[in-house]
Amino acid sequence: MTDFDVRPVADDERRETLAVLLQSLHGKPLTDEEWAEIDSAWKTEGSFAAFDGDTPIGLAHSFGTELVVPGGGTIEVAAVDGIGVRADWTRRGVHTAMQHAQLAYFAERGKILSCLHASETTIYGRFGYGVGTRIRTLRIERPAARLREGVPVAEGHVRFLSPEEAVKQGPELYRRVGLHRPGMLARPGNWWPTMFNRDAGPQGRYRLAVHNGHDGPDGYVLYETVERATLEDPEKGALLRVRDFHAATPEVENALWRFLLSVDLVSAIHVRTRPVDDALPLLLNDSRHAGTLAVEDDLWVRLIDVEAALAARTYGAAAPVVIEVTDDQLPGNTGRYEVGPGGVRRSDETAGLRLGVDVLGMLYLGEWRPADLARSGRIEVLDADSLARADVLFPTAVHPWCGTPF
Repeated sequence: MTDFDVRPVADDERRETLAVLLQSLHGKPLTDEEWAEIDSAWKTEGSFAAFDGDTPIGLAHSFGTELVVPGGGTIEVAAVDGIGVRADWTRRGVHTAMQHAQLAYFAERGKILSCLHASETTIYGRFGYGVGTRIRTLRIERPAARLREGVPVAEGHVRFLSPEEAVKQGPELYRRVGLHRPGMLARPGNWWPTMFNRDAGPQGRYRLAVHNGHDGPDGYVLYETVERATLEDPEKGALLRVRDFHAATPEVENALWRFLLSVDLVSAIHVRTRPVDDALPLLLNDSRHAGTLAVEDDLWVRLIDVEAALAARTYGAAAPVVIEVTDDQLPGNTGRYEVGPGGVRRSDETAGLRLGVDVLGMLYLGEWRPADLARSGRIEVLDADSLARADVLFPTAVHPWCGTPF
């Protein structure tokens, strides 16, 4: 018996439940002007709130989009973009109840997978989420950092868009770049007002620089500059902080790096959400001028329909392996699956590997080698040859990368 109720969010409850979420994340309630900007984009489908009587005390919000899986295909997924509980109601089962309600809803609606960016890393494994992608934070020292001679750079030019142009053209720019890595997400129409326009639009602090090639725009970088001059060091250059960086080809990416490295009166560039295998240090005359500050978790993946999710991606050239999966929240997923280049099916054969659905989420996009997960005790190895084959089946040629905040 609980002293709160969990139910889907009604349309007329959107603003007050969002206020609870913002409060739980130590943010401020939206002003009328701010709410007007996102009102039409803040949907309720797939979102659940907890109530004490008629008073909201927590929210688990999501939106629908598409995710690129290994092999280049896409699947429809639920992106959970906010879960929070009012501070005076924490540690009373509210978060757990909302998570269970949301997962059950995803399963009933035939969702294959859900994903999120975790504010706390110790929470979501309990609900079957695993770290599916990671990100690298780079700090580039200026003006010392320079591109090497011979770095392949796309022909074209870079120009700034006005805030009004940025808001109007942002969705088409991202579409032209394309979803070219496992883990990348499509950005639906309701993503832009809440996650891009507030930074790039007339009220934002960021500038949008677009690379234009022979066939039109093919990459962009969204960044701000932060003043660092002090009384003690009045000539210290600004910090250039990158928010969003996408390019259709490595050559266009190199051209955008060249642009960033050419901005005057900058002493350092900080970019957080880059792929783990970002090539920037190799592009420089001295790779030490691009230091890695951190490699950390990014997109957490939760398989809602294990068989459908496994069948949606491709695998390396190895004989099939039978894995045994355990899923406490969605027990219909519990069972054995034969996984191989020829497809995926339920199996009654003896399993070679045993793992939880959260660990399967870590394997799914190719970020982690099965042998490393076995070494850490996350995968139980019942047959050593199965582990060797899984090391060929699951990894991808490039590290998966999301590249989209939400």
